[in-house]
Amino acid sequence: MAQLRIALAQTNPAVGDLAGNAAKLADWTRRAADRGAHLVVFTEMFLTGYPVEDLVLRTSFVDASIAALDDVAARLAAEGLGELPVVVGYVDRAGLAPRVGQPKGAPLDAAAVLHGGRVVMRTAKHHLPNYGVFDEYRYFVRGDRLPVFRLHGVDVAVAVCEDLWQDGGPVAVARRAGAGLLVVPNASPYEREKDDVRLALVTRRAAEAGCALAYANQVGGQDELVFDGDSIVAGADGALIARAAQFGEELLVADLELPLADAAPRPAEESFDAGDGTTITVERLTLSEEPVPAYAPEPSPVAPRLSDPAEVYSALVLGVRDYVGKNGFSSVILGLSGGIDSALTATIASDAIGPERVYGILMPSTHSSEHSVDDAKELVDRQGINARTVPIEGMVTAFEKEIALSGLAAENLQARVRGMILMSLSNEHGHLVLTTGNKSEVATGYSTLYGDSAGGYAPIKDVPKTMVWELSRWRNAQVGTVSEFLCDFDRPPVPENSITKEPSAELRPDQRDTDSLPPYDVLDRLLDDYVEQDMGKGELIAAGHDPALVTRVIRLVDGAEYKRRQYPPGPKITPKNFGRDRRLPITNRWRES
Repeated sequence: MAQLRIALAQTNPAVGDLAGNAAKLADWTRRAADRGAHLVVFTEMFLTGYPVEDLVLRTSFVDASIAALDDVAARLAAEGLGELPVVVGYVDRAGLAPRVGQPKGAPLDAAAVLHGGRVVMRTAKHHLPNYGVFDEYRYFVRGDRLPVFRLHGVDVAVAVCEDLWQDGGPVAVARRAGAGLLVVPNASPYEREKDDVRLALVTRRAAEAGCALAYANQVGGQDELVFDGDSIVAGADGALIARAAQFGEELLVADLELPLADAAPRPAEESFDAGDGTTITVERLTLSEEPVPAYAPEPSPVAPRLSDPAEVYSALVLGVRDYVGKNGFSSVILGLSGGIDSALTATIASDAIGPERVYGILMPSTHSSEHSVDDAKELVDRQGINARTVPIEGMVTAFEKEIALSGLAAENLQARVRGMILMSLSNEHGHLVLTTGNKSEVATGYSTLYGDSAGGYAPIKDVPKTMVWELSRWRNAQVGTVSEFLCDFDRPPVPENSITKEPSAELRPDQRDTDSLPPYDVLDRLLDDYVEQDMGKGELIAAGHDPALVTRVIRLVDGAEYKRRQYPPGPKITPKNFGRDRRLPITNRWRES
């Protein structure tokens, strides 16, 4: 057996920032060297950020990615880090002749081994995911090579992300190639309870590969996606060795006892049946034969798991923080109604970027209740955010003098005046407008286009209404707990009355949400089955939902598709969000019957 200290760089790259990501790679490689690591593993497409979407179809971008890889390899050597092997993801190209149906330029979701100032090995993702938020057949061609490099007498193989999630392919070939360690750069986005699925997957694949497995995952927000880290090291028997925390950058260092490679010579290239209908060629390279001298191993960290509400809340905060920061905004603005949705959105924003950078606008109308205005003012006082009151009654009256509106049109006018105020203040002061609609409202169209849906980012867009209450209660219970994701408020940040009062849009006298929608606990269960599970009408009724309610909710959801298409992006926390996950035609005559 041989010892090897590996470092997994669970880091937060920015899409398109090749220079910044390269600088981060050099910095974290230095940190790994200072910890005595023998190998550093970065995440999938780290140099370019992930996902880069249609950027990979630009020749200039792929050229820049390849050049950045060569440059950073040379930079590591120049900084005295060239002898520490680094595995890192980037975008490459396959060099295939153009053909119909193949992505322009034949890009590769690639990974490379850097050593001695050079790129010594290259590979690419073999299994291309084409489900959920992924559509990688649009962007990449498949890789068919498995690099195996010998490091201090141990054979180390490299696979990429989805290659772990599918049967056959690199994992199967790693066993036949005699690998003692399989390292896997990943960009695996967060959704609820995925950490349990991920751990089971890693431990199972380690046992299948017959070797230790190191899973390095990206962290950070990128538009709708949030990456939670949760990097893992498992032994050949599937036992958990080390695990990083979620939602934060971390250098996960683990000392491993690994088998020495077989001394019998093997060819530099060798092809294997991958067990998935393809053939994979193993490429071998020796970096060092001698095992490292015996040393005292460090204890391997295993971070505790977060509770479900803590996990979801951390994802929302990280999504908002990175969207604001990576897009260059210095502050955010939102409407404060005194209701639970705006209260939770403001709290998430305060936790994400600090209350001093959050601007709340109170916009009371003729129909705003006194307690709603008081609840909004109380939230401002509890959190210390910036606040301003802009009454809208005179503006609405001015509109109504020129055009006669009644009923729903008059209600929507109030929401659109509020949206106009927020967007105008955004233009004037450079704030990012946060919308406050939750998933239940977005699903059923219970929002006003160009009104309360107007904005740049939607923090609770993927949060069902019942979870809005759950998260608000959870956040209030965390007073006295200070973390990277929680401000040090001296009292619960969400007013109790905002949580307990009956929800209302307050666009007409004595209005209640239940005038238009069923109770949210009933609605959310039905929406989960229709939206998340894709059940049809018959299946929904068979699952126990009221037939009349099924018909009504399906009509609401289907009729609001055009609104959702124009809704701002927001962090994905459920298995199927309104955005990358769920794509339905707006012009659509299909009806569940």
